[in-house]
Amino acid sequence: MEFSEVVRRRRMVRNYDPDRAVPEEVRERILENGLRAPSGGFSQGWAFLTLEGDERDRYWRIAAEDPDEKYVEWITGLRRAPLLILAFAHKDAYLDRYTEPDKGWTDRDEGRWTAPYWYVDTGMAVLLMLQTVVDEGLGACFFGPPAEKTRRLLDEFGVPAGFDLVGVLSVGHRAPDKRSPSLKRGRRTTAEVVHRGQWGNHTE
Repeated sequence: MEFSEVVRRRRMVRNYDPDRAVPEEVRERILENGLRAPSGGFSQGWAFLTLEGDERDRYWRIAAEDPDEKYVEWITGLRRAPLLILAFAHKDAYLDRYTEPDKGWTDRDEGRWTAPYWYVDTGMAVLLMLQTVVDEGLGACFFGPPAEKTRRLLDEFGVPAGFDLVGVLSVGHRAPDKRSPSLKRGRRTTAEVVHRGQWGNHTE
């Protein structure tokens, strides 16, 4: 598939065929392509947890416990995805990396960072996974678990301290689903979001 077509066809898929697994070789390509993402200082401060079968069910037992009606409706199709990939950011990998001799900082002060690149870079890795999913002819959705369930999920799966859960990628064979009502907002144009040479009007 041409890259421009991958970009155009990428969308969040919220319903899957529960009877069709993600082939092992496809799962590994998704993960390996994600690891090609850029990272500050080549810190690669990310980690990923794959959940299939019973492990996937363990995730949903916690994440979907006592949900309200609207949340039940939203996750019904997501729960059919045969593969979940939990994405984590590891801040310490960045703070440590930039105290090494070739970077030259003498402390781990977060104030030196213009943005929390441990989250930015993990997001870029996830985007490469999303694009790979499209290229493989599958569907995916990146979403977050309920914030109040995050601690229990980390404990359930033995995630060590210092790894922040950024979100979850559901992957599977697409099934019919409703397009997000948020799409009615329309896609913003380059004229609306791109500023060329100067932001807004400039008065001498």
